[in-house]
Amino acid sequence: MRKSDFAKAALLPPYRATRWYHAVEQSMMEFGIISPLRAAMYIATLGHESCGFTYTREIWGPTAAQRRYEGRAGLGNTHPGDGFRYRGRGLIQITGRANYRAVSDGLDVDYITHPEWLERAVDAARGSGWWWLNNGCNEIADSGDFLRLSIRVNGRNARGLPNGWSDRNRRYAAACAALRV
Repeated sequence: MRKSDFAKAALLPPYRATRWYHAVEQSMMEFGIISPLRAAMYIATLGHESCGFTYTREIWGPTAAQRRYEGRAGLGNTHPGDGFRYRGRGLIQITGRANYRAVSDGLDVDYITHPEWLERAVDAARGSGWWWLNNGCNEIADSGDFLRLSIRVNGRNARGLPNGWSDRNRRYAAACAALRV
């Protein structure tokens, strides 16, 4: 994929495409996100989760939902302060001590001690690619079911849709057009 195709697929201005192109391209190659369909879903998902490749750390209020991260065993947040310390990071917003432990073990990088490293471009993209692969997203992408994939990444809201469904669809349409899916 050329940088200009990435910029169009991700709806990015040239300066932001330049910042992210190599890191995202490398993560795609490393984690088998190599078909146009997988690439379109990956780029659209990363674009939504990071607000257009703008944020690699969850904006912290804390909101009511963020306050519920604290002590949440399902996220592995068993130590005081884990909710804030292991808030969403990376382009796909990896959240919780357990997920940080898994990505640390998977990539052999100590994100438990240095969670902020997932904010760096290469780590943000690589950690997201690792999470994508290890959570079955390539297989879901191969099925062509973007709704199912989006729910896998972000869960469902009260209406049964993933948060930001209209933005996800807009980004997916742009990625499909740019990558000729």
